[in-house]
Amino acid sequence: MMADKEKVTRLLKTARGQIDGILKMVEDDRYCMDISHQLMATEAMLNKINKEILTAHLKHCVSHAETQEERDEKIEEMVNLLSKLMK
Repeated sequence: MMADKEKVTRLLKTARGQIDGILKMVEDDRYCMDISHQLMATEAMLNKINKEILTAHLKHCVSHAETQEERDEKIEEMVNLLSKLMK
């Protein structure tokens, strides 16, 4: 992985903390809208992490592929991933 490991790790730990908080909210029968807002905040955090990882992938793995065949494979991987993200 070529993304900034410290940044990704910090963000993932923050997301884990948010999920722990959401579990507590559910256990405490908190208001549905409050839980939903926290879920959306966690999704946004996970999307931010994914963007960091995918950006690093494009900047390093795709652009530094040694052969055109490797580059084409990496591009195809990205196209497939984007298809999943856009569903």
